Amino acid sequence: MITLERQSLLSKDISAAESRPRWLHVLQGVAKEFGYAHVSLMRLPRPEEDLLSSTLVETTLPIRFIREFDQMRLMRHCPLLPKFEHSLMPQRWSLKELDAEQTGMDSIVTVLKQFGIHNGLLIPTNSLNGDRHVMRFDGHCDHPSQVILNELGMIALHAFDVYERMRRAEMVTPRALTKRELEVIRWTSQGKTSAEIGQILSLSDHTINAYLNNAIRKLDCVNRTQLVAKSIRLKLIS
Repeated sequence: MITLERQSLLSKDISAAESRPRWLHVLQGVAKEFGYAHVSLMRLPRPEEDLLSSTLVETTLPIRFIREFDQMRLMRHCPLLPKFEHSLMPQRWSLKELDAEQTGMDSIVTVLKQFGIHNGLLIPTNSLNGDRHVMRFDGHCDHPSQVILNELGMIALHAFDVYERMRRAEMVTPRALTKRELEVIRWTSQGKTSAEIGQILSLSDHTINAYLNNAIRKLDCVNRTQLVAKSIRLKLIS
C-alpha cells in the first residue's frame, strides 16, 4: 500500500475512535500493520520513578511482563528514556544494540527476550499543558527505514492528539464511579492492598485491580495514590 494512502486510512480509523479502549484497539492494529506486537502510551518518568506500571497510560503489553519488569525495578536502567529530557527525536532500539555490560541491562535483555520483544520505537509527544509523553511500539520486526519512521511518527502524533481530545472531554464531564469502585477506593485510602480488599469483599485481587484501573481511567489518574487524592479532592470519598 502506498505510504500516504496507508497513513490516511490509519489516521481516519484513529479519528473515529469514540473511547479509550477503542482508541487502543485501533493503535494495536497500527502496531501490527508495521510489524510490532505491542503499543503503549506512557508519561515521561520523573527522575525518582522506577516503576513502568506507574508511567503507563495505555498499553497492550502483557501484565506479566510489566510485573516482572517492575519487580526488578528495571526502568531506572533504561538507556533511552533519559534522552527525551533533552531531545524530541524518535528513538529506535534493538537488543543487538543494547550494551549488556551496563548495570541492569542483562536483566532487561532477559525479560525482553522472554516476552519476544527484540526491538522497538519510541516517539516523544507533548500535551497542551506541557506534560511529556512517549508513544512506544515494541515487538520483533525489521528495523524501520527512515520512510517508515516518518510515517509512523506522523500517525503517532495524530493518535496522541486524538487521545488528548478524549481526555480533555472526560475532564469536563467525568464518568461516574460505580458504588463498588468507590468502595474499593475507600479501602485503598485506608492503606489496604488489593489482596486485603479482596478478602474483605470476598472478591479476587484481580477483580479489585480491575475496579481500581477503571476508576483510574475514569478520573484520568496515573496511579492509585493520585486516584485516592483526586477522589478526596472531589469529595467522592471522605
